[in-house]
Amino acid sequence: MAVPTTGSSIEHHPDLVEMRARYEKAGSTPTAQLVEGLSFLAGLYMAISPWVVGFNTSTSLAVSNLVVGLAFAVLAFGFGSAYERTHLLGWTAPLLGVWVIISQWVINGAPDTTSIVVNNVIAGGVAALCGLAVMGLAMGKKRKG
Repeated sequence: MAVPTTGSSIEHHPDLVEMRARYEKAGSTPTAQLVEGLSFLAGLYMAISPWVVGFNTSTSLAVSNLVVGLAFAVLAFGFGSAYERTHLLGWTAPLLGVWVIISQWVINGAPDTTSIVVNNVIAGGVAALCGLAVMGLAMGKKRKG
């Protein structure tokens, strides 16, 4: 039995078009652009922080910061370039920030020096706050729309 077609696709549905326009508007505000840019920079810093602070000899913690930082930067880049498609991933950003904060105590063999603790707490805190701000932008636009 053949499936009947109506000739129109879901891409042109009025609700979908309106929702995409709303998220595009939300992603193009100066506040959203600032949060996305800061998130991207925070992700890049988390990725390079083992070499900046000097704990690249701790392989497991350095790899964790590198992977989480790159993932965070890619996620932030997605927010900046395709907010309407990536805003639902916003809940992962604060979790990545929290992981950076606690990773130094969770990963076995990670050195527990003051510089590493301060670095990861500040970088993870900034990342978590940026993630919460991205989530707030998405939720705020849902309520107002």
